[in-house]
Amino acid sequence: MEPRMALYRKITWRLIPFLFGCYILAYVDRVNVGFAKLQMQTDLGMSDTVFGAGAGLFFVGYFLLEVPANMTLRRLGARRWLGPIMIAWGLVSAATIFVQGARSFYILRFLLGVVESGFFPGVMLYLTFWYPQHRRARVVAMFISANPLSGVFAGPVSGWILARSHARCRK
Repeated sequence: MEPRMALYRKITWRLIPFLFGCYILAYVDRVNVGFAKLQMQTDLGMSDTVFGAGAGLFFVGYFLLEVPANMTLRRLGARRWLGPIMIAWGLVSAATIFVQGARSFYILRFLLGVVESGFFPGVMLYLTFWYPQHRRARVVAMFISANPLSGVFAGPVSGWILARSHARCRK
């Protein structure tokens, strides 16, 4: 095997499984709010309009900070940027448990978009640091294939979590 080919194979095996797993978590986290919609609306008295606006605020935060996040990644480097993004993202996502009404839902959805905005574009930029253009399409395809696979996990995991939490609430 050509030494370059072995090097790219080694890089791929070091980077892609981890990034793939992170992207699955990103997508599951993004769609979980849809699974929780009925329970949230009932428990918090949210209308469809409030829920839709809150869900949409995620993308407003994402859109507004996508480019600045990539500029920061380029300046700081992936090691110092992607890790803190993942930690902040987990904290904001976990804080969703404390939603009390429309205002807190809006704030947390917007913040989730803000902290998640650096992940996908950041990974795309990060991959350009490791792979030349002629190899990049295959690696990006491997990474992006996590998106449809995450749908396989999102429904069952979200359903299980909701069923468990609903059963505990009734006790």
